[in-house]
Amino acid sequence: METLWTPAAVKPRVRPRRLRRTAQLREALGETTLRAAQLVHPLFVREGSGGDWPIASMPGHAQLTVDRLDAELGEIDALGIRSVLLFGIPDAKDPSGSGAWNPSGPVPRAIAAIKRRSPSLVVIADVCLCEYTSHGHCGLLDDVTGAVSNDATLTLLAQAAAAYADAGADIVAPSAMMDGQVAAIRAGLDDAGHTDAAILAYAVKYASAFYGPFREAAQSAPTFGDRRAYQMHAGNAREALREARLDEEEGADMLMVKPAGPYLDIIQRVRAETDLPLAAYQVSGEYAMLKAAAERGWIDEPRAAMESLLGIRRAGADLVITYYAKAAARWLAEGV
Repeated sequence: METLWTPAAVKPRVRPRRLRRTAQLREALGETTLRAAQLVHPLFVREGSGGDWPIASMPGHAQLTVDRLDAELGEIDALGIRSVLLFGIPDAKDPSGSGAWNPSGPVPRAIAAIKRRSPSLVVIADVCLCEYTSHGHCGLLDDVTGAVSNDATLTLLAQAAAAYADAGADIVAPSAMMDGQVAAIRAGLDDAGHTDAAILAYAVKYASAFYGPFREAAQSAPTFGDRRAYQMHAGNAREALREARLDEEEGADMLMVKPAGPYLDIIQRVRAETDLPLAAYQVSGEYAMLKAAAERGWIDEPRAAMESLLGIRRAGADLVITYYAKAAARWLAEGV
């Protein structure tokens, strides 16, 4: 009689599941790790005193005045987070964005306050004009064309970076996407005696729909047009590698890809091209989507958020800038 073949007649010799059987094995053999020290917590610092303003589209975050930073910094320290990224919101704006380099502005004051309270905390200062210009664009506007004037903006970005370094920033992070901005800022920092101040370049910054909540948080939406003339097209990958190479050649100490989640392939490709430390920014829209889905009970927030962060690390990011930094550090401590 013919013998019928059944799956039970063959036993697999190779069983990858053997190494997944226990939590101890899974932890010991995990290829990619996530630690609180690899997370960067963004802070929105507002001019004035005595206030905090919750950001509706980013639950858990608020604009803070400098005198309200103490509690936030205490929590950050306790959670093992080692870096913050600062954005400033001035009371008054003008066409040139002059508040960006005002030594009494919110960011320089915040840097000095942070360094007094938590001197070992790594302070990264975003360098752009969009929060400070009355038109909301990232640079000066040409008087004739009305377009952003790349070269005229470079000097102002260098002035802002020097002001932040004067206040004690460890790292300045130019995000305006002006050609030559890293070289201009490096020269400006060196001329001001800040040869030790590092530059984290927003080397690969896409014109993304995922920035919406941030523009509410930083009050930086353009009053006309958009930023597609200087931020990158979502379909471009080779251009990302070119931008990263240019910033490295101009003197960047670290590179960044922004946003993170929709551009994991870009993170991986940039990682393969450079030996510089690489950061990725899980932006406000990524955070808001996860929060909204969790509030509706559609996802398990801790698991989904941690999976997204681990994916960014797996793609090749050394640091992850994320609005989940504090929550993720807590979940890590709890073993999520």
